[in-house]
Amino acid sequence: MLGSYRMEINVAPSPGTLAQCTPMLIPLTRKKFEDLVPLVASASQYRYCWGSLADILRRVLISIISVVVVGLIRLVIGENAELLMFTGGVFCGFYWLWGPIFWASRRNWEFRKYPYSGFWQGRVLDVFVSEELVGTEETVNKKGELVIVENRERRINLEVGDESGFETRIQVPLKRDHKAIRRGQVVELLVLSNRPDLSTITNISDAYLPDRDVWVSDYPYVQRGLFVEVSRQIYREAEPEEEPPQERPRRSAPRRPSGRRSRPL
Repeated sequence: MLGSYRMEINVAPSPGTLAQCTPMLIPLTRKKFEDLVPLVASASQYRYCWGSLADILRRVLISIISVVVVGLIRLVIGENAELLMFTGGVFCGFYWLWGPIFWASRRNWEFRKYPYSGFWQGRVLDVFVSEELVGTEETVNKKGELVIVENRERRINLEVGDESGFETRIQVPLKRDHKAIRRGQVVELLVLSNRPDLSTITNISDAYLPDRDVWVSDYPYVQRGLFVEVSRQIYREAEPEEEPPQERPRRSAPRRPSGRRSRPL
């Protein structure tokens, strides 16, 4: 039986990442948060919920059974609700097509129920690969004995945190571009809370590593293009204004913003 194992990957921090990673937590307005996390499923979320061939066949089977049930109900009640039965039959018959929209939107609704959110930046504290049990199957071997087969999946575990003491772990299926992840790299994500001061973090979104343009996620909660634009906007607003050459004092190099903003973005 295979057990979970820990394998470090790319443990050497890339040059300058530790110096660039300043803890940051910026509250977001409700409108900005709702722009980042759509109410109705986006294209990437629809593709995620489309699933495998087995998922598609399961939805097709549900559609067929639903249409048969609607047909039986129509036979019982006669032609009194012809239009209603026709509409119900079409609706059920195309479940295999619109089902992913419903399930993705439902996940979005659950994610959007938190009243407060913020843009968080920290760093990668640790990264390792593990094998996780994702399901079991019962089969019969050549001797006629019942055998339970365990299905395991390689996953990347990303431990992230900042100097304030906040730490959390993200575990998602391992992908090829995750090989670029190293300790000390900057990581950005959305944090969700039931408190306006974000003192208690209840949930988090996909993680983005801007140094490598790598996403660490399973279900794509955020609109990734918009998230990157928000990140760039924050850095632009944090850059010091240019001063006239004759009045410019000597100073150290600009730093990334730190701390918690009083004004939401």
